[in-house]
Amino acid sequence: MFLSWMKTAIQKGTDFLKTMNYLIIGGNSDIAQDVTTRLLNDGHHVHCLIRNTEQQDALTSRGITVTVGDATSEEDMKQCITEAKEHGEINGLLHCVGSIVIRPPHALNKDAFEEVITTNLTSAFLALSIAGKAMLRQGSGRMVFSSSVAGSLGLVNHEAIAAAKGGIEAMVRASAATYARRGLRINAVAPGLTDTKMASKILSSDAMRETAAQKIPTQRINKKEEAATAMYWLLTDAPDNLTGQVLHLDGGMANVLA
Repeated sequence: MFLSWMKTAIQKGTDFLKTMNYLIIGGNSDIAQDVTTRLLNDGHHVHCLIRNTEQQDALTSRGITVTVGDATSEEDMKQCITEAKEHGEINGLLHCVGSIVIRPPHALNKDAFEEVITTNLTSAFLALSIAGKAMLRQGSGRMVFSSSVAGSLGLVNHEAIAAAKGGIEAMVRASAATYARRGLRINAVAPGLTDTKMASKILSSDAMRETAAQKIPTQRINKKEEAATAMYWLLTDAPDNLTGQVLHLDGGMANVLA
């Protein structure tokens, strides 16, 4: 009995010490930075794709490797995957690219709509396609994508972002089916309104915060740490048979009648 316990403990310790290689697309977002910190604290390597150089030095000073590029560019995404693989197999990918555009269709032109789709959905597809090919060669890997409560719940003036995030959720389910027998586990996190830099205009006053919170069954705005916790779990500790799921982190908005 004691020898069996010791063997299990040693194996767990070995697993804990094993360095994994994680790729984060959109590495300078608030939530991505939180996930990155957790992965680094576990002793893993993190490679980030970021859009501009403002935070490059801050990231590299922490031991994070960086590709500066556009997540909507096929060439930049290929370059990022190539550079990430210099540090070993890609064990997990987090797509943390997004935008917020809240306008009714009659006030949104074609170019603005297409920008929302490209930023959110096209970048997600490129990550799935190009990183997925690398993961297929190694026979395993986890992918986590960023959705939104708007992807499954009709919200006023959210048509563009609903189309983009709804597309991501559909893509997650389909790709999870496509790659289930080839070792890839693909899921998404769909937060409600979250207190991040991206949402700062929507949450710029106490009155606006209160109005937003009243629409949520739990009566409060998401914290970025909560979204990061869910994404980190899916990347690292979630059961191997969890795939094709959208984890609704929205205070009950999508499924609960307040």
